[in-house]
Amino acid sequence: MRSRATTESLSRRRRFLVLAICCMSLLIVSLDVTALNVALPSLQRELGADVSGLQWTIDVYTVVLASFLMLAGSTADRVGRRRVFRTGLVIFTAGSVLCALAPGLGWLIVFRAAQAVGGSMLNPVAMSIITNTFRDPRELARAIGAWGGVVGISMAVGPILGGALVHSFGWRAIFWLNLPVGLAALVLTSRYVPESRAPRPRRLDPVGQLLVIVLLGSLTFGIIEGGRAGWTSPVLLTCFGIALAALAGLLLYEPRRRDPLLELRFFRSVPFSGAFVIAIASFAGLGGFLFLNTLYLQNDRGLSALDGGLHLLPMAATTLVFAPLSGYLVGHHGPRVPLLVAGVLITVSGVLLTRLGPDTPLSELFTAYVAFGIGFALVNAPITNTAVTGMPRAQAGVAAGVASTGRQVGSALGVAVVGTLLAAGSRTAAWSVIAGCGALVLLLGLATTGRRARATAERATRHLAAPPPADRPGPP
Repeated sequence: MRSRATTESLSRRRRFLVLAICCMSLLIVSLDVTALNVALPSLQRELGADVSGLQWTIDVYTVVLASFLMLAGSTADRVGRRRVFRTGLVIFTAGSVLCALAPGLGWLIVFRAAQAVGGSMLNPVAMSIITNTFRDPRELARAIGAWGGVVGISMAVGPILGGALVHSFGWRAIFWLNLPVGLAALVLTSRYVPESRAPRPRRLDPVGQLLVIVLLGSLTFGIIEGGRAGWTSPVLLTCFGIALAALAGLLLYEPRRRDPLLELRFFRSVPFSGAFVIAIASFAGLGGFLFLNTLYLQNDRGLSALDGGLHLLPMAATTLVFAPLSGYLVGHHGPRVPLLVAGVLITVSGVLLTRLGPDTPLSELFTAYVAFGIGFALVNAPITNTAVTGMPRAQAGVAAGVASTGRQVGSALGVAVVGTLLAAGSRTAAWSVIAGCGALVLLLGLATTGRRARATAERATRHLAAPPPADRPGPP
């Protein structure tokens, strides 16, 4: 049965039901990442994977996800957000089943890429649905806070659930878990989520899409594969050269398009640009944190997958508690305070983690975990709020896609960098990456949330809201 309601006619109860359904998509995607991190040592033993293989198991998902997020957001604005969202649920769920059946590491990496194609249609499209469902700014801020709280739930439940599944049934059970949740989300979406789309359809941008894939793929491949041979290796330098060429191509080509894949005019807003880089930095810290701590707890301290997941509970629980608070703070006081506190706490956590050893007291370990959990919980709502509020609603999918791309790029780069440093024997340097990410969040939070920065956001919004010229120079 299809819903014929429109976003304007929804009751308050129906709006929050739509929010809950959208949050289900975020939950299965986030659970997949946090639970799978706990399974890495088990994967390493069963499939004979080295550190590079483990990095690709995580990063192929995030790189493919990041590559298609903006396309998914703009396509949803064009052909219908519910339609794209349902398609994403089908592909993600089918990809999860294939991952559960993977006969070896190579097939698992391939199926993770397929799973990521579906995942790219979920989170930015869901955020676009939420933005177009909640019209009141305060109600939208609370909805975004709840959205951020789901990240906390996945971080709280993911390590424990992943550890329990790996301990009882093996790592494949993590992917089987997505099957019932994905099917339930698909049925509920068809029943309760109304269709919506942008008033003016956006044209496809295949050249821009190809450039984004080349940029992210070459950058990640260079760090993972080239970094093992040294930071001046031909592989790494070649990949970085390709990535720079792709970036230059994007900067030259996209402004000439009437409907670019990457809307560079968003970045005229200093708060939006800051939120994008903060997303990269904070999620690089998260990716590195989960990757390093999973290997540390199970390989260095000799814990089981379940015990390792339980040891991460202080971090996850504080994220769960403080994520909704971040949404409240942003809704009532703006993004500055939560960003500054987040930057300080993530930095402190990273500094403490550089001192870890096999016999580090649990009190010191848990202090670092709690600091990171609070810091990461506070950073997510400001990123999302800055990305989607103030922007024209017709481009909500594109704006949310850009912000989500920053998150996934950060996660991929965090795992790539810390894994490469760990494989090279630079353990302290790997932990220091987390502290560096926190310091960047602090500096950018300070620089991009002041009065002058907000003025650039207002000018960018007016420019984006203006109708595009009839004949813009450059390619169609």
